[in-house]
Amino acid sequence: MNKPLRRIAVFCGFLILALIVRDNWLQYVQADTLAKDEKNRRVTIERYATPRGNIIVNGKPVTGSKESGDGNDLKYQRTYSNGSMWSPVTGFASQSVGATQLESIEDGILTGNDDRLFFRRSLDMLTGEKKEGGNVVTTLNTAAQKAAYNGLKGLGKGAVAAIDPSTGAILALASAPSYDPSTFAGADGKAFQKLDKNKDKPMLNRALRETYPPGSTFKAVTAAAALEHGLYDDIDAPTKSPLPWTMPDTTQPLPNEGNIPCKNASLRQALRVSCNTVFGKIGSDLGKDKMTETAEKFGFNEEQFVPVRSNASVFPEKMDRPQTALSSIGQFETAATPLQMAMVASAIANDGKLMEPYMVSELQAPNLDVIEKHAPKEMSQPLSEENAQKLQDMMETVVNDGTGTNAKIPNVTVGGKTGTAQHGIDNSENPYAWFISYAKTDSGSPVAVAVVVEDSKAGRDDISGGGLAAPIAKDVMQAVLDSKK
Repeated sequence: MNKPLRRIAVFCGFLILALIVRDNWLQYVQADTLAKDEKNRRVTIERYATPRGNIIVNGKPVTGSKESGDGNDLKYQRTYSNGSMWSPVTGFASQSVGATQLESIEDGILTGNDDRLFFRRSLDMLTGEKKEGGNVVTTLNTAAQKAAYNGLKGLGKGAVAAIDPSTGAILALASAPSYDPSTFAGADGKAFQKLDKNKDKPMLNRALRETYPPGSTFKAVTAAAALEHGLYDDIDAPTKSPLPWTMPDTTQPLPNEGNIPCKNASLRQALRVSCNTVFGKIGSDLGKDKMTETAEKFGFNEEQFVPVRSNASVFPEKMDRPQTALSSIGQFETAATPLQMAMVASAIANDGKLMEPYMVSELQAPNLDVIEKHAPKEMSQPLSEENAQKLQDMMETVVNDGTGTNAKIPNVTVGGKTGTAQHGIDNSENPYAWFISYAKTDSGSPVAVAVVVEDSKAGRDDISGGGLAAPIAKDVMQAVLDSKK
Protein backbone atom coordinates (compact mmCIF):
# COMPACT_ATOMS: atom_id res chain seq x y z
CA MET A 1 0.00 0.00 0.00
CA ASN A 2 1.44 3.36 -0.97
CA LYS A 3 1.87 6.13 1.56
CA PRO A 4 -1.19 8.31 0.65
CA LEU A 5 -3.53 5.29 0.79
CA ARG A 6 -2.08 4.25 4.12
CA ARG A 7 -2.76 7.72 5.54
CA ILE A 8 -6.34 7.64 4.26
CA ALA A 9 -6.83 4.17 5.78
CA VAL A 10 -5.48 5.32 9.15
CA PHE A 11 -7.68 8.43 9.03
CA CYS A 12 -10.77 6.36 8.21
CA GLY A 13 -9.85 3.99 11.03
CA PHE A 14 -9.79 6.92 13.47
CA LEU A 15 -13.20 8.05 12.21
CA ILE A 16 -14.66 4.59 12.74
CA LEU A 17 -13.10 4.40 16.20
CA ALA A 18 -14.55 7.83 17.05
CA LEU A 19 -18.00 6.70 15.91
CA ILE A 20 -17.76 3.54 18.03
CA VAL A 21 -16.64 5.53 21.08
CA ARG A 22 -19.37 8.13 20.57
CA ASP A 23 -22.05 5.46 20.06
CA ASN A 24 -21.04 3.64 23.23
CA TRP A 25 -20.84 6.93 25.13
CA LEU A 26 -24.38 7.80 24.13
CA GLN A 27 -25.84 4.33 24.72
CA TYR A 28 -24.14 3.45 27.99
CA VAL A 29 -22.73 6.56 29.69
CA GLN A 30 -25.32 9.21 28.77
CA ALA A 31 -28.31 6.92 28.25
CA ASP A 32 -29.88 7.56 31.66
CA THR A 33 -29.30 11.32 31.48
CA LEU A 34 -30.78 11.58 27.99
CA ALA A 35 -33.73 9.40 28.94
CA LYS A 36 -34.59 11.77 31.79
CA ASP A 37 -33.84 15.03 29.97
CA GLU A 38 -36.84 17.39 30.14
CA LYS A 39 -36.31 18.27 26.45
CA ASN A 40 -36.86 14.62 25.54
CA ARG A 41 -40.53 14.60 24.51
CA ARG A 42 -40.82 10.91 25.34
CA VAL A 43 -40.16 11.77 29.00
CA THR A 44 -43.16 14.10 29.05
CA ILE A 45 -45.33 11.63 27.13
CA GLU A 46 -44.49 8.89 29.65
CA ARG A 47 -45.10 11.22 32.62
CA TYR A 48 -48.66 11.87 31.50
CA ALA A 49 -49.40 8.46 29.92
CA THR A 50 -51.08 7.21 33.12
CA PRO A 51 -52.81 8.89 36.08
CA ARG A 52 -50.32 10.31 38.60
CA GLY A 53 -50.34 9.15 42.19
CA ASN A 54 -51.71 11.58 44.74
CA ILE A 55 -50.55 14.03 47.37
CA ILE A 56 -52.38 13.13 50.57
CA VAL A 57 -53.47 15.37 53.46
CA ASN A 58 -55.20 13.90 56.52
CA GLY A 59 -55.82 10.67 54.62
CA LYS A 60 -57.50 12.36 51.63
CA PRO A 61 -56.02 13.28 48.24
CA VAL A 62 -55.79 16.97 47.36
CA THR A 63 -54.77 16.06 43.80
CA GLY A 64 -56.20 13.85 41.03
CA SER A 65 -55.90 13.09 37.32
CA LYS A 66 -58.26 13.22 34.34
CA GLU A 67 -58.00 12.47 30.65
CA SER A 68 -56.82 15.50 28.72
CA GLY A 69 -59.35 15.06 25.93
CA ASP A 70 -57.71 17.71 23.74
CA GLY A 71 -56.19 15.45 21.11
CA ASN A 72 -52.55 15.91 22.09
CA ASP A 73 -50.15 13.06 22.85
CA LEU A 74 -50.32 13.61 26.63
CA LYS A 75 -53.18 11.42 27.80
CA TYR A 76 -53.74 12.59 31.39
CA GLN A 77 -53.50 15.94 33.15
CA ARG A 78 -53.39 16.91 36.80
CA THR A 79 -56.36 18.12 38.81
CA TYR A 80 -56.38 19.83 42.19
CA SER A 81 -58.92 20.02 44.97
CA ASN A 82 -59.01 23.56 46.38
CA GLY A 83 -55.81 24.22 44.47
CA SER A 84 -55.35 27.82 45.62
CA MET A 85 -55.23 26.74 49.25
CA TRP A 86 -52.85 23.84 48.69
CA SER A 87 -50.53 25.17 45.95
CA PRO A 88 -47.84 26.33 48.46
CA VAL A 89 -47.63 22.66 49.49
CA THR A 90 -48.17 20.76 46.24
CA GLY A 91 -46.65 23.09 43.68
CA PHE A 92 -47.91 22.24 40.19
CA ALA A 93 -47.58 19.58 37.50
CA SER A 94 -48.32 21.10 34.10
CA GLN A 95 -48.13 19.59 30.63
CA SER A 96 -47.02 22.98 29.30
CA VAL A 97 -44.51 24.28 31.87
CA GLY A 98 -43.34 21.28 33.92
CA ALA A 99 -43.54 20.71 37.66
CA THR A 100 -42.49 22.39 40.92
CA GLN A 101 -42.25 21.64 44.64
CA LEU A 102 -43.63 18.26 45.78
CA GLU A 103 -44.96 17.53 42.29
CA SER A 104 -41.39 17.85 40.99
CA ILE A 105 -39.34 16.52 43.90
CA GLU A 106 -41.46 13.37 44.26
CA ASP A 107 -42.18 13.01 40.52
CA GLY A 108 -40.63 9.53 40.42
CA ILE A 109 -43.01 8.24 43.08
CA LEU A 110 -46.05 10.01 41.64
CA THR A 111 -45.41 8.70 38.09
CA GLY A 112 -44.39 5.22 39.26
CA ASN A 113 -40.92 5.59 37.69
CA ASP A 114 -38.92 5.67 40.91
CA ASP A 115 -36.27 2.91 41.13
CA ARG A 116 -37.83 1.79 44.41
CA LEU A 117 -40.93 0.80 42.43
CA PHE A 118 -38.98 -1.38 39.95
CA PHE A 119 -40.29 -4.66 41.36
CA ARG A 120 -43.86 -3.33 41.26
CA ARG A 121 -43.46 -2.21 37.64
CA SER A 122 -41.99 -5.57 36.67
CA LEU A 123 -44.88 -7.40 38.33
CA ASP A 124 -47.39 -5.19 36.52
CA MET A 125 -45.74 -6.01 33.19
CA LEU A 126 -46.04 -9.75 33.88
CA THR A 127 -49.66 -9.51 34.99
CA GLY A 128 -50.71 -7.03 32.32
CA GLU A 129 -51.71 -4.39 34.86
CA LYS A 130 -51.40 -0.73 33.97
CA LYS A 131 -48.58 1.16 35.61
CA GLU A 132 -49.70 3.30 38.53
CA GLY A 133 -48.07 6.06 40.52
CA GLY A 134 -47.47 6.01 44.24
CA ASN A 135 -48.63 8.53 46.85
CA VAL A 136 -46.93 11.28 48.82
CA VAL A 137 -48.39 11.51 52.33
CA THR A 138 -47.89 14.92 53.92
CA THR A 139 -47.82 16.12 57.53
CA LEU A 140 -50.25 18.97 56.80
CA ASN A 141 -53.37 19.54 58.88
CA THR A 142 -56.41 20.41 56.74
CA ALA A 143 -58.13 22.53 59.39
CA ALA A 144 -54.96 24.48 60.17
CA GLN A 145 -54.28 25.11 56.48
CA LYS A 146 -57.83 26.31 55.96
CA ALA A 147 -57.62 28.67 58.94
CA ALA A 148 -54.31 30.06 57.67
CA TYR A 149 -55.51 30.50 54.09
CA ASN A 150 -58.85 32.06 55.04
CA GLY A 151 -57.16 34.39 57.51
CA LEU A 152 -54.79 35.72 54.87
CA LYS A 153 -57.30 36.06 52.03
CA GLY A 154 -58.85 39.29 53.21
CA LEU A 155 -55.60 41.01 54.19
CA GLY A 156 -53.66 41.32 50.93
CA LYS A 157 -50.25 39.66 50.83
CA GLY A 158 -48.74 37.43 53.49
CA ALA A 159 -47.89 33.94 54.66
CA VAL A 160 -48.33 31.47 57.50
CA ALA A 161 -46.15 28.56 58.63
CA ALA A 162 -47.12 26.21 61.45
CA ILE A 163 -45.00 23.41 62.95
CA ASP A 164 -45.43 20.63 65.50
CA PRO A 165 -42.56 21.55 67.89
CA SER A 166 -42.05 17.98 69.14
CA THR A 167 -41.41 16.49 65.68
CA GLY A 168 -40.79 19.33 63.22
CA ALA A 169 -43.81 18.26 61.14
CA ILE A 170 -45.20 21.17 59.13
CA LEU A 171 -48.92 21.57 59.84
CA ALA A 172 -49.76 24.58 57.66
CA LEU A 173 -48.01 26.42 54.85
CA ALA A 174 -50.15 29.17 53.35
CA SER A 175 -49.33 32.04 51.02
CA ALA A 176 -51.43 34.93 49.69
CA PRO A 177 -52.24 35.84 47.04
CA SER A 178 -52.27 32.32 45.64
CA TYR A 179 -53.10 30.50 42.41
CA ASP A 180 -54.95 27.40 41.24
CA PRO A 181 -52.59 24.94 39.48
CA SER A 182 -55.58 23.40 37.68
CA THR A 183 -55.84 26.46 35.42
CA PHE A 184 -52.66 25.56 33.54
CA ALA A 185 -52.34 21.81 34.18
CA GLY A 186 -53.04 21.06 30.50
CA ALA A 187 -51.11 21.83 27.34
CA ASP A 188 -52.25 25.48 27.17
CA GLY A 189 -49.80 27.65 29.11
CA LYS A 190 -51.57 31.02 28.68
CA ALA A 191 -52.92 31.02 32.23
CA PHE A 192 -49.42 30.38 33.58
CA GLN A 193 -47.97 33.26 31.57
CA LYS A 194 -50.63 35.59 32.92
CA LEU A 195 -49.95 34.51 36.52
CA ASP A 196 -46.20 34.75 36.01
CA LYS A 197 -46.52 38.40 34.91
CA ASN A 198 -48.90 39.38 37.71
CA LYS A 199 -47.26 42.17 39.77
CA ASP A 200 -48.64 40.69 43.01
CA LYS A 201 -46.65 37.48 42.40
CA PRO A 202 -49.36 34.92 43.24
CA MET A 203 -47.00 32.08 42.31
CA LEU A 204 -44.40 33.12 44.90
CA ASN A 205 -44.40 30.77 47.89
CA ARG A 206 -44.07 33.46 50.52
CA ALA A 207 -43.96 30.97 53.40
CA LEU A 208 -40.69 29.46 52.10
CA ARG A 209 -39.19 31.72 49.46
CA GLU A 210 -39.69 35.28 50.70
CA THR A 211 -37.52 36.79 53.41
CA TYR A 212 -38.89 39.72 55.40
CA PRO A 213 -37.44 41.95 58.10
CA PRO A 214 -38.80 40.14 61.18
CA GLY A 215 -39.02 43.25 63.31
CA SER A 216 -39.63 42.73 67.00
CA THR A 217 -40.36 39.00 66.66
CA PHE A 218 -36.55 38.65 66.43
CA LYS A 219 -36.33 39.90 70.02
CA ALA A 220 -37.18 36.34 71.06
CA VAL A 221 -33.86 35.26 69.52
CA THR A 222 -32.03 38.15 71.21
CA ALA A 223 -33.60 37.22 74.55
CA ALA A 224 -32.41 33.63 74.03
CA ALA A 225 -28.89 34.91 73.33
CA ALA A 226 -28.93 37.05 76.50
CA LEU A 227 -29.90 34.03 78.61
CA GLU A 228 -27.63 31.51 76.90
CA HIS A 229 -24.53 33.70 77.03
CA GLY A 230 -25.10 34.69 80.64
CA LEU A 231 -25.65 38.40 80.06
CA TYR A 232 -28.80 38.17 82.18
CA ASP A 233 -30.07 35.36 84.37
CA ASP A 234 -33.16 36.64 86.18
CA ILE A 235 -35.93 37.59 83.72
CA ASP A 236 -37.59 39.79 86.37
CA ALA A 237 -34.46 41.69 87.47
CA PRO A 238 -33.76 45.17 86.05
CA THR A 239 -31.47 45.30 83.06
CA LYS A 240 -28.75 47.90 82.61
CA SER A 241 -30.72 49.79 79.98
CA PRO A 242 -30.80 53.59 80.14
CA LEU A 243 -33.48 55.65 78.43
CA PRO A 244 -32.67 57.16 76.04
CA TRP A 245 -29.94 54.78 74.89
CA THR A 246 -27.47 56.01 72.31
CA MET A 247 -26.08 53.36 69.99
CA PRO A 248 -22.30 52.86 70.40
CA ASP A 249 -19.95 54.86 68.15
CA THR A 250 -22.84 57.18 67.22
CA THR A 251 -24.77 60.16 68.56
CA GLN A 252 -28.03 58.49 67.49
CA PRO A 253 -30.46 57.37 70.23
CA LEU A 254 -32.37 54.18 69.44
CA PRO A 255 -36.08 55.07 69.67
CA ASN A 256 -38.87 52.98 71.14
CA GLU A 257 -42.38 52.87 69.71
CA GLY A 258 -44.17 55.43 71.84
CA ASN A 259 -43.79 56.31 75.49
CA ILE A 260 -43.32 52.83 76.98
CA PRO A 261 -41.62 51.90 80.31
CA CYS A 262 -38.24 50.69 79.06
CA LYS A 263 -35.71 52.29 81.42
CA ASN A 264 -33.84 49.39 83.05
CA ALA A 265 -36.84 47.20 82.23
CA SER A 266 -36.58 43.51 83.07
CA LEU A 267 -36.43 41.00 80.21
CA ARG A 268 -40.04 40.07 80.86
CA GLN A 269 -41.21 43.69 80.81
CA ALA A 270 -39.05 44.54 77.80
CA LEU A 271 -40.54 41.70 75.78
CA ARG A 272 -44.06 42.48 76.98
CA VAL A 273 -43.98 46.07 75.70
CA SER A 274 -41.31 45.44 73.03
CA CYS A 275 -38.46 47.74 74.08
CA ASN A 276 -36.04 48.50 71.26
CA THR A 277 -33.58 50.07 73.68
CA VAL A 278 -33.30 47.00 75.90
CA PHE A 279 -32.86 44.47 73.11
CA GLY A 280 -30.71 46.73 70.95
CA LYS A 281 -28.35 47.19 73.89
CA ILE A 282 -28.36 43.43 74.57
CA GLY A 283 -27.24 42.78 70.99
CA SER A 284 -24.57 45.46 71.25
CA ASP A 285 -23.34 44.17 74.63
CA LEU A 286 -23.16 40.56 73.41
CA GLY A 287 -21.51 41.51 70.14
CA LYS A 288 -22.01 40.16 66.64
CA ASP A 289 -20.24 36.82 67.21
CA LYS A 290 -22.46 35.70 70.08
CA MET A 291 -25.58 37.01 68.39
CA THR A 292 -24.67 35.22 65.16
CA GLU A 293 -23.98 31.99 67.02
CA THR A 294 -27.43 32.00 68.60
CA ALA A 295 -29.23 33.03 65.40
CA GLU A 296 -27.53 30.25 63.43
CA LYS A 297 -28.52 27.66 66.04
CA PHE A 298 -32.12 28.66 65.29
CA GLY A 299 -31.47 28.05 61.58
CA PHE A 300 -30.47 31.45 60.22
CA ASN A 301 -27.94 31.71 57.36
CA GLU A 302 -28.77 28.25 56.03
CA GLU A 303 -31.27 26.97 53.47
CA GLN A 304 -33.85 24.47 54.71
CA PHE A 305 -35.16 21.56 52.65
CA VAL A 306 -38.58 20.30 53.77
CA PRO A 307 -38.05 18.71 51.13
CA VAL A 308 -39.03 21.83 49.12
CA ARG A 309 -36.21 24.36 49.39
CA SER A 310 -36.73 27.29 51.73
CA ASN A 311 -34.57 30.39 51.28
CA ALA A 312 -31.89 30.99 53.87
CA SER A 313 -32.93 33.52 56.47
CA VAL A 314 -30.27 36.14 57.14
CA PHE A 315 -28.58 37.39 60.25
CA PRO A 316 -25.77 39.57 58.85
CA GLU A 317 -22.24 38.41 59.61
CA LYS A 318 -20.50 41.70 58.80
CA MET A 319 -21.72 44.42 61.15
CA ASP A 320 -20.37 47.26 63.23
CA ARG A 321 -21.70 47.84 66.72
CA PRO A 322 -24.68 50.07 65.80
CA GLN A 323 -25.66 47.63 63.05
CA THR A 324 -25.47 44.77 65.55
CA ALA A 325 -27.89 46.66 67.79
CA LEU A 326 -30.31 47.23 64.89
CA SER A 327 -30.00 43.62 63.70
CA SER A 328 -30.83 42.41 67.20
CA ILE A 329 -34.25 44.08 67.03
CA GLY A 330 -34.96 42.60 63.59
CA GLN A 331 -33.86 45.59 61.53
CA PHE A 332 -30.78 46.49 59.39
CA GLU A 333 -30.18 43.43 57.12
CA THR A 334 -31.87 40.81 59.31
CA ALA A 335 -34.42 38.93 57.19
CA ALA A 336 -36.44 35.78 57.80
CA THR A 337 -38.90 33.48 56.08
CA PRO A 338 -42.15 32.68 57.90
CA LEU A 339 -40.89 29.09 58.16
CA GLN A 340 -37.78 30.33 59.97
CA MET A 341 -39.74 32.33 62.52
CA ALA A 342 -42.03 29.35 63.09
CA MET A 343 -38.85 27.38 63.80
CA VAL A 344 -37.85 29.99 66.41
CA ALA A 345 -41.21 29.69 68.19
CA SER A 346 -41.05 25.91 67.85
CA ALA A 347 -37.64 25.58 69.50
CA ILE A 348 -38.70 27.77 72.42
CA ALA A 349 -41.92 25.77 72.88
CA ASN A 350 -40.01 22.48 72.70
CA ASP A 351 -37.86 23.39 75.72
CA GLY A 352 -34.96 24.58 73.60
CA LYS A 353 -34.74 21.69 71.14
CA LEU A 354 -35.19 22.56 67.45
CA MET A 355 -36.49 19.70 65.32
CA GLU A 356 -35.76 19.58 61.59
CA PRO A 357 -38.87 20.82 59.71
CA TYR A 358 -40.45 18.46 57.16
CA MET A 359 -43.77 18.03 55.36
CA VAL A 360 -43.66 14.52 53.88
CA SER A 361 -44.38 11.81 56.44
CA GLU A 362 -44.16 8.85 54.06
CA LEU A 363 -44.01 7.69 50.45
CA GLN A 364 -46.38 4.93 49.37
CA ALA A 365 -46.34 2.39 46.56
CA PRO A 366 -49.53 2.15 44.43
CA ASN A 367 -50.74 -0.70 46.68
CA LEU A 368 -50.21 1.63 49.70
CA ASP A 369 -47.14 -0.24 50.97
CA VAL A 370 -44.78 2.21 52.69
CA ILE A 371 -41.63 2.82 50.64
CA GLU A 372 -40.09 5.40 52.92
CA LYS A 373 -41.13 6.85 56.27
CA HIS A 374 -39.71 10.02 57.75
CA ALA A 375 -38.14 9.84 61.19
CA PRO A 376 -38.13 13.12 63.16
CA LYS A 377 -34.62 14.49 63.60
CA GLU A 378 -33.16 16.98 66.05
CA MET A 379 -31.56 19.89 64.21
CA SER A 380 -29.96 21.84 67.07
CA GLN A 381 -30.30 23.00 70.69
CA PRO A 382 -30.46 26.81 70.51
CA LEU A 383 -31.02 27.16 74.26
CA SER A 384 -31.10 25.03 77.39
CA GLU A 385 -34.32 23.63 78.80
CA GLU A 386 -34.10 26.02 81.77
CA ASN A 387 -33.62 29.08 79.58
CA ALA A 388 -36.30 27.95 77.13
CA GLN A 389 -38.79 27.77 79.98
CA LYS A 390 -37.80 31.26 81.11
CA LEU A 391 -38.41 32.52 77.60
CA GLN A 392 -41.74 30.69 77.49
CA ASP A 393 -42.70 32.52 80.68
CA MET A 394 -41.80 35.83 79.02
CA MET A 395 -43.74 35.08 75.82
CA GLU A 396 -46.78 33.97 77.80
CA THR A 397 -46.74 37.34 79.55
CA VAL A 398 -46.83 39.01 76.11
CA VAL A 399 -50.10 37.20 75.34
CA ASN A 400 -51.66 37.45 78.77
CA ASP A 401 -50.80 41.06 79.50
CA GLY A 402 -48.95 42.62 76.58
CA THR A 403 -49.10 43.28 72.86
CA GLY A 404 -50.31 39.77 71.95
CA THR A 405 -53.65 39.54 73.78
CA ASN A 406 -55.51 38.87 70.51
CA ALA A 407 -53.95 35.40 70.49
CA LYS A 408 -55.49 34.30 73.79
CA ILE A 409 -57.28 30.93 73.71
CA PRO A 410 -59.52 30.00 76.67
CA ASN A 411 -58.08 27.29 78.93
CA VAL A 412 -54.91 27.07 76.79
CA THR A 413 -51.47 28.48 77.56
CA VAL A 414 -50.31 30.63 74.64
CA GLY A 415 -46.95 32.34 74.26
CA GLY A 416 -46.19 34.85 71.55
CA LYS A 417 -44.31 37.87 70.27
CA THR A 418 -45.62 40.63 68.03
CA GLY A 419 -43.63 42.52 65.43
CA THR A 420 -44.19 45.51 63.19
CA ALA A 421 -41.26 45.64 60.79
CA GLN A 422 -40.20 48.77 58.94
CA HIS A 423 -40.48 48.60 55.17
CA GLY A 424 -39.31 50.80 52.31
CA ILE A 425 -36.80 53.64 52.06
CA ASP A 426 -36.90 55.66 55.29
CA ASN A 427 -39.82 53.46 56.40
CA SER A 428 -41.96 55.03 53.65
CA GLU A 429 -44.15 52.00 52.91
CA ASN A 430 -46.68 50.16 55.06
CA PRO A 431 -44.86 48.05 57.65
CA TYR A 432 -45.04 44.26 57.86
CA ALA A 433 -47.20 42.87 60.66
CA TRP A 434 -45.72 39.77 62.35
CA PHE A 435 -46.75 37.37 65.08
CA ILE A 436 -44.99 34.23 66.30
CA SER A 437 -46.58 31.98 68.89
CA TYR A 438 -47.15 28.53 70.32
CA ALA A 439 -49.99 26.83 72.17
CA LYS A 440 -49.38 24.56 75.15
CA THR A 441 -51.68 22.08 76.88
CA ASP A 442 -51.18 19.53 79.65
CA SER A 443 -49.90 17.08 77.05
CA GLY A 444 -47.32 19.41 75.53
CA SER A 445 -47.05 22.00 72.76
CA PRO A 446 -48.72 20.68 69.60
CA VAL A 447 -48.25 23.77 67.43
CA ALA A 448 -46.02 26.78 66.83
CA VAL A 449 -47.00 29.42 64.28
CA ALA A 450 -45.51 32.36 62.41
CA VAL A 451 -47.72 34.84 60.54
CA VAL A 452 -46.64 37.80 58.41
CA VAL A 453 -49.04 40.23 56.73
CA GLU A 454 -47.07 41.93 54.00
CA ASP A 455 -49.39 44.40 52.32
CA SER A 456 -52.47 45.03 54.35
CA LYS A 457 -55.37 47.14 53.12
CA ALA A 458 -55.54 48.65 56.60
CA GLY A 459 -54.34 52.18 57.24
CA ARG A 460 -50.72 52.58 58.28
CA ASP A 461 -51.60 53.49 61.88
CA ASP A 462 -53.79 50.37 62.16
CA ILE A 463 -51.07 47.92 61.09
CA SER A 464 -49.65 45.88 63.95
CA GLY A 465 -48.62 42.33 64.63
CA GLY A 466 -51.07 42.10 67.50
CA GLY A 467 -53.94 43.54 65.48
CA LEU A 468 -53.54 41.78 62.12
CA ALA A 469 -51.32 38.72 62.50
CA ALA A 470 -52.17 37.48 66.01
CA PRO A 471 -55.85 36.63 65.22
CA ILE A 472 -54.73 34.45 62.30
CA ALA A 473 -52.21 32.66 64.51
CA LYS A 474 -54.93 32.11 67.09
CA ASP A 475 -57.24 30.51 64.52
CA VAL A 476 -54.48 28.21 63.25
CA MET A 477 -53.54 27.12 66.78
CA GLN A 478 -57.20 26.57 67.66
CA ALA A 479 -57.65 24.42 64.54
CA VAL A 480 -54.73 22.19 65.54
CA LEU A 481 -55.94 21.94 69.13
CA ASP A 482 -59.46 21.00 67.99
CA SER A 483 -58.08 18.29 65.69
CA LYS A 484 -56.34 16.71 68.67
CA LYS A 485 -59.59 16.21 70.58
